[in-house]
Amino acid sequence: MSDGQAMTIAHDSAGAADRAAPAMPRFEQNTAGRDFAVGDIHGCFTELQRGLDAIGFDAGADRLISVGDLVDRGPEPHHSLRWLDQPWFHAICGNHDFMAWRNAIGQPYDKVDHLQHGGAWLLMLSDAEQHEFGARLAALPLAMEVETGQGVVGLVHADCPYDDWLEMGRVPWHNVEAISAVRDCSLWSIDRYARRYAGHIKNVRAVVHGHMTTRTAEILGNVHFIDTGGWRSGGHFTFLDLQTLVGRPGPVNAEPVPSRRSNSIDQGLNASTPPAAQRRSQIWPGRGDTR
Repeated sequence: MSDGQAMTIAHDSAGAADRAAPAMPRFEQNTAGRDFAVGDIHGCFTELQRGLDAIGFDAGADRLISVGDLVDRGPEPHHSLRWLDQPWFHAICGNHDFMAWRNAIGQPYDKVDHLQHGGAWLLMLSDAEQHEFGARLAALPLAMEVETGQGVVGLVHADCPYDDWLEMGRVPWHNVEAISAVRDCSLWSIDRYARRYAGHIKNVRAVVHGHMTTRTAEILGNVHFIDTGGWRSGGHFTFLDLQTLVGRPGPVNAEPVPSRRSNSIDQGLNASTPPAAQRRSQIWPGRGDTR
């Protein structure tokens, strides 16, 4: 796409929730313990803790990084802030977190009905609680970097807008209009997975995504998809060790958590076709998806 061209799913009605995105944080290498990334949580924090216990997570030394979607669908979205208060837990913004904070400030995202996608829990909170959730979820960055002994690992909820990670460092996060296409791709796109595109993202060791629920963790090029449905019955959380890039599956979730619609992917798309983001002026033309 050319400069300034809107993505397929893109933009809000004029003036809605105009605000800058938080800058992309970078975490230094964890020399005291391990760093794990985990896929979509969707309010299933008891199950998440069960998975952490199973892998021997040490809250005194290890760190856990969520690739987004802390809220909606599961029974405990209200526990999100308690987890965000933990010094060892960090998160980026997912599309459900985005819809939730927009609803919480009274400016719902007009492309998707949040209530139809697990957002009813928000209505049970007081005005003060909604305000707090809105502020905390809006403060989550769209992307994050973690240093490891073998290089930097990037984390984005749904899809990286570029084929060169250096471009993420050039995004003017303070500029609302400039980041809108980057935001929409980062939160909603399933194009890389749908196309089975295995091209490497340059200048980064690996990039980690959630959003696209798979039976087991998958890798396309140097891109890892780790949402293995720990939030729904029959799924499990995958904990990706960012040092080794080896995923460790947690126990199977036996709770009756509602499942989202099944993944219907057009396998006929040409896996060799590169994304549109071949240079800084181009953003991946992501398809909208409410996963």
